[in-house]
Amino acid sequence: MISLETRLGYKFRNSLLLAEALTHPSLAYETQCPHFDNQRLEFLGDAVLELALTSRLYDLFPGYSEGDLTKMRARLVSKYALFGFAKTLELGSYVLLGKGEENSGGRARASTLADAFEALVGAIYIDAGFEKVTEIILTIIEPSLVDINEEPDKKNPKGRLQEILQSIIPESPVYSVTDESGPAHHKQFNISVSWTGKQLATGSGSNKKEAEADAARHALKAKSWE
Repeated sequence: MISLETRLGYKFRNSLLLAEALTHPSLAYETQCPHFDNQRLEFLGDAVLELALTSRLYDLFPGYSEGDLTKMRARLVSKYALFGFAKTLELGSYVLLGKGEENSGGRARASTLADAFEALVGAIYIDAGFEKVTEIILTIIEPSLVDINEEPDKKNPKGRLQEILQSIIPESPVYSVTDESGPAHHKQFNISVSWTGKQLATGSGSNKKEAEADAARHALKAKSWE
């Protein structure tokens, strides 16, 4: 397996920092090493990540208001976004978990990988400083900046909903026609979207595709999976 340092393009001077960044609290608890887990690095990495991205967005979008920049940054540092960045590094293959966390699917859990990504940022910051960690962060995140000023919920609500839900549990939402009315040339479809057996929202449209997108849009707004 390719090493994480190879994927990052960065060699740690202090390898203990990398080990700490990858150690989930469940393993620290099981091995009775309560002070050696990634929670403190996660705290630090969260702040470093925000500053690096704030600076990049400020330079990239000079005409944008504070509110616009804040929204874009929030999308980049959300749990779902960090989970995606962690997946690009295949971070799930490297995290060190306790047996219970391992057996319950922690290696693919969005919160576990998002936290590990932040901890990794914190570790690189301590090991190499702000300039180097910013370079690495932007290398990973730059592709996401291409469409950051597009609103993903409006652009592709079904894709966005699936991305969010599958980052929690790898199960896709299900769309079902609940009602169909009107003449053949002017149909109206009502559709519900469900996930893990729970109805999230309903939507309507002049065809099934439009109604499904409307249902996904309502589900994204309601966030009833939380």
